[in-house]
Formats: sequence, C-alpha cells, structure tokens
Amino acid sequence: MENGEPVVMQVYCRVEVVVDDPDAVAALAVRRLRDANIDWSSEPDTVDEAAAELHADLPQALASLVDADRLLDGVPGVQVRRGRWWAEQGEPSRRFQPGFED
Repeated sequence: MENGEPVVMQVYCRVEVVVDDPDAVAALAVRRLRDANIDWSSEPDTVDEAAAELHADLPQALASLVDADRLLDGVPGVQVRRGRWWAEQGEPSRRFQPGFED
C-alpha cells in the first residue's frame, strides 16, 4: 500500500464439495432462511415458497450457506466488500481452470 491507499484485490476460489445428505443441506438452508431478518411483505415470494425452492434445488441451497463475509474474518486490515458465488453440479467450469483468460 503506497501512500496509505488501500489495495483492491480479486480472490478466485473453486471448492469441490461432496454432499452425502442433500436433505440436511436443504434443512439447514431453510432454517437459516427462516431465521434471517427478511421483510417478506416486500418479497415476490413467501417464506414457504422460498423454502420449497431451496428443498427442490440443491445447488441453490448449498450456495445459500456460503458466507463470504466470514472468508477472511479476523484478518487485520482486510474487509470483504462484495462477492459473487454459486454452486453447480458436474465438472468444473472452464472459467476456473488455470490459465483461463476472459
């Protein structure tokens, strides 16, 4: 950091996850959804409809459990400002292969 200016960095990460109990993943995702401080009156879905979506879509349920804010929690002088994450079934996307250029 020259002259006290923060350095903005992009961190790319691919994690392979093996899910042995999809129902447990969905149940935890639904529990966190129901515990979240969401004003459902302003949402297009109800909490029950959103919970049903999580039960029906394992990648969405798994992705909803990722907490990017905790990725670097406790590292002095670092804050996670924004991020994008998702889950997909199958082989890794070629975007996450070494040497890939956009």
